[in-house]
Amino acid sequence: YKELFFIKFQTKKYKKNMNGQYPKKNVLGQLAIVLHAHLPYVRKNEKNSLEEDWLFQAILECYIPLLQAIESSKKENPLNTKLTISLSPTLLSLLDNKQIQETFPFWIKTRNDFLRELPQKEKNASAFLMNNLNDKYSYWEECSGNLIEKFRVLNRSGNLDILTCAATHGYLPILRENPETVKGQINTAIRSHENIFGTKPLGIWLPECAYYENLDEILFNSGIRYAILDGHGILNATPRPRYGVYAPICSKKGVAFFGRDSESTLPVWSAKDGFPGDRVYREFHKDLGWELPATKLQEKGISCKRPLGLKFHKITDENVPLGKKEFYLETEAIKKAEEHADTYLQSRLKQLEKLTLSSSFNPLLVAPFDAELFGHWWYEGPIFLKNILKKSSRYLIKLTNLKEFLMPSPNLQICDPSPSSWGQGGYHNYWINDANAWIVPEITKAGSTFVDLCKENYNSDLSTRLFKQAARELLLSESSDWSFILRAGTTTELAKERIERHLFRFWKLVEMIKNNSTINLKFLEDIEEEDKVFLEINIDDWRK
Repeated sequence: YKELFFIKFQTKKYKKNMNGQYPKKNVLGQLAIVLHAHLPYVRKNEKNSLEEDWLFQAILECYIPLLQAIESSKKENPLNTKLTISLSPTLLSLLDNKQIQETFPFWIKTRNDFLRELPQKEKNASAFLMNNLNDKYSYWEECSGNLIEKFRVLNRSGNLDILTCAATHGYLPILRENPETVKGQINTAIRSHENIFGTKPLGIWLPECAYYENLDEILFNSGIRYAILDGHGILNATPRPRYGVYAPICSKKGVAFFGRDSESTLPVWSAKDGFPGDRVYREFHKDLGWELPATKLQEKGISCKRPLGLKFHKITDENVPLGKKEFYLETEAIKKAEEHADTYLQSRLKQLEKLTLSSSFNPLLVAPFDAELFGHWWYEGPIFLKNILKKSSRYLIKLTNLKEFLMPSPNLQICDPSPSSWGQGGYHNYWINDANAWIVPEITKAGSTFVDLCKENYNSDLSTRLFKQAARELLLSESSDWSFILRAGTTTELAKERIERHLFRFWKLVEMIKNNSTINLKFLEDIEEEDKVFLEINIDDWRK
């Protein structure tokens, strides 16, 4: 199926004119919005933990609002409700966890209690928050907490193209010294995706859009047929693509690569130069959790001051200190989000007009974003996106997803992508620098040891358990999230502790594998329960 699906764009000769799927008189071009939904594996058997907050705030502010926006648009205009979304394997494992699903109602109740106890003035100002909590919880109850099924339905209808990602969001260029560790990341992700959705993914979101030479061969051999790169990866490809980032390219190994169009993304992700910084939008940094007395938090089982996801002030002005921010007005913000959607589409219309004047092809604008931008970082983001879905056809813009774009087998130029990431300047330095470079030799050494260990034959059931759990701990230690946090300087102690925890567990398991007489079954059982991820993991993925 996969070979037939993409065989044409792999073998056709490159032609001067790219054949668009839609007549030029009906649309000027296509827009593919690509969302990357991801959280590191942050499961912790502890109520009110910081890690629990990360997940539940993302569910409340991002994942449910996005599903609501897409479902609403689908009812009104199913043919033009098209998005691409990657759901990382670690996020899916958290969403699929029954214990976590059972904890969410308690988390919602705690937030509602905080709002009810506010003084009347603040209670009035935060009324929209309580309404939002109740609305999202109703949605959660209606689907019994099964958000994965909601995504699955939209995928089957063709409105969503769901991509996978590397298993634990490992930064693949760092892992390249041991190609088997890259294969372990990719193949574990594919197997996990198939286990959850019933089909193998054809597309992948490369963590941080990071690419290195010949990664396409590993992707192709694993069954992946398309991916997204930063614009640098396309514009610096060999040879230089005729259509720049406005058409995908195909590598010699047979993988299609879509390039990020910075003009289509800057207005949305930049708080300084884009829409999210508007004065009427909700202020992200002023959270009730920072302002309540520690004793008040502790009464509800929260050990220290931290964000609760309860924010009811607006940006007001970037020069206004947090203590002087004005109360948020929901109707004002909704109206502004609708206006910004029109502004965005008008700008894409002008951009497409210029492109079609200079070249006789149907251009594609690819706009990739972190999904959590919409709702979590930019509270009004889902409203903005809902209006994009609703209004795009009025501006002669056809929304598409990556799979749909490739279905007609368009003629793609054969190019070798350039090594790149979507970090500043397209380089890798955000994930390899003075703050986090110490991680690289640690995970490289662990990867080399595990690849060598996998050459041996250990056939007992206990050895298989040890090997599988060692593979999980290795994968969890490779997550690029920890490198990112160390560089950003936010929850650095947590990031450092996570890396060291998984590497400690990995080396302890390796020791047990090598020395059968020192197996600690209690230790194994405890970490099998705590790091209960990728049950379908296959050690053959790390074998040469």
